[in-house]
Amino acid sequence: MNYTPDLFTTAIKMLSALGIVLGGMFVLFYFMKRYLKRDAIGSTEKLIKVLASSYLGIKKSIALVEVPGAVLVVGITHDNISLLSKIEDKDILDKFRIQGVDQTPTTFSDQLQKLSSLFKGPGKDN
Repeated sequence: MNYTPDLFTTAIKMLSALGIVLGGMFVLFYFMKRYLKRDAIGSTEKLIKVLASSYLGIKKSIALVEVPGAVLVVGITHDNISLLSKIEDKDILDKFRIQGVDQTPTTFSDQLQKLSSLFKGPGKDN
């Protein structure tokens, strides 16, 4: 007996099996991301913060990085990061923390409203 498989039914079986496998992987990754991530990290507070960064040239910059107990001044190039200085003075650390609290990042819509108010002129509402 010569049996030749129908191409259409074989393709349907293959695509349905692929859909089941991909759907199972999606569900597995969803639950892993939702439940395991919360327990593994513990707290959401960042221990390392970049306080400021200034570019010196092409692929060269200096950054102030806060780690618990100190502020590090690091030099960054395209292939190297070097510790330039370590600031441990309490007065200077408090000054950096106060400046960090005052500088709240603005959203794009806030910046757009600020720029549009410059073009509207004084006394014009909307």
